[in-house]
Amino acid sequence: MSNYRRPRITGAPIFFTVNLAKRNSYLLVREIDRLREAVRITKRERPFDIDTWVVLPDHLHCIWRLPLGDRDYATRWRLIKSRFSRGLPPGHLRQSHIRRQECGIWQRRFWEHHIRDEADYQAHLRYCCFNPVKHGLVERPEDWDYSSIHRDHLLLTNG
Repeated sequence: MSNYRRPRITGAPIFFTVNLAKRNSYLLVREIDRLREAVRITKRERPFDIDTWVVLPDHLHCIWRLPLGDRDYATRWRLIKSRFSRGLPPGHLRQSHIRRQECGIWQRRFWEHHIRDEADYQAHLRYCCFNPVKHGLVERPEDWDYSSIHRDHLLLTNG
């Protein structure tokens, strides 16, 4: 079993990348309402702030802030993933998925990065906003419907 070392600081922004098990899928945007509902319910039960969020067809990126004294983002991701997956057909199941009662829709882990300073924060914010452009989905960040750029009316430049 893996032993992850996670920073003990709280209240700092954290950048996440979460992937579907099946890359090149369009499940996340096809089921965007299901994902939004999973996040909404989880956020109500275990509060966190969303600085930015972008959902691509097969993965997502976001920056969260947890309440002071709270470092348990892993449980939040487990809840979001499981709530999203309920009612969907399972993905390709290996024995390890069956043992862990997983549905095979998500990659088991996620990638997190604790933001170090303002420059690091701005770089990750730009990364989230420009990711749909990077993947060739749109020409401008504001053309991608599944991004918090619309919520925040962010005016970012590529640079």
